[in-house]
Amino acid sequence: MQIRAGFEITYECPQPTPMVLMLSLHPTRVPDLVVPAAAALKFDPPLEARDYRDIHGNTCTRVLAPAGRITVASDFIVNDSGVPDIVEADAGQLPVQELSDDVLVYLLGSRYCDTDHLSSLAWSLFGAGPSGWARVQAICDYVNRHLAFGYQHASPTRTAWDGFREQRGVCRDFAHLAITLCRCMNIPARYCTGYLGDIGVPVAPEPMDFSAWFEAYLDGRWYTFDARHNVPRIGRILMARGRDATDVALSTSFGQTRLAAFNVITDEVVAA
Repeated sequence: MQIRAGFEITYECPQPTPMVLMLSLHPTRVPDLVVPAAAALKFDPPLEARDYRDIHGNTCTRVLAPAGRITVASDFIVNDSGVPDIVEADAGQLPVQELSDDVLVYLLGSRYCDTDHLSSLAWSLFGAGPSGWARVQAICDYVNRHLAFGYQHASPTRTAWDGFREQRGVCRDFAHLAITLCRCMNIPARYCTGYLGDIGVPVAPEPMDFSAWFEAYLDGRWYTFDARHNVPRIGRILMARGRDATDVALSTSFGQTRLAAFNVITDEVVAA
């Protein structure tokens, strides 16, 4: 199958402002582009941009945004398997001493995944249950029940502990709480952001947005989990991975900016 995806985002800057954008496809999805050049970021007004890879392997773009309005856009078609998220119910949990060095960082607390606040809760809820895949799924089930989803609940400062106490949030809050509980149970988990359209499911009435989910490390590989939707989905298009939302912010501004317009598209391409 093929999916058309992209965005148009406008910022307002009172003065020239350095920015780091994380709006490109993840390098692992670039080979799936129908026309590779189509996914390049486009700027209005035109400006100089430079890409680099961060420590997590994501593509980041550095720009000096001019004073006034600047629009960043992308519009592309990507090939996709059309296969739902993989389910491996027998995938086991590796002992910490057997984890590779590069995976250990995803056991540690981070900006939004405050493991120190949730460790006792995690062990009381999941310590006596099964390990491995079943434990991660139990965590997703719990988070899905515990948090109420709503765009009106969005907060840029809410941590996993805050989300647990407030019992509400958006997709990033579901991911943060599930990641934190996994880490408390010695299961490496990392945050993912990207596109997830209403493909194979009823169309949601809300405007399209970027989505957040997470990956858990079981039996020596990473598996996709989604505590918000909590069912295997079709057509995820990865943009970036990291410890939490801090590592994969769509834009980081080194100065004052205002988001003036935001539009995201993610649709299956239907043959004529």
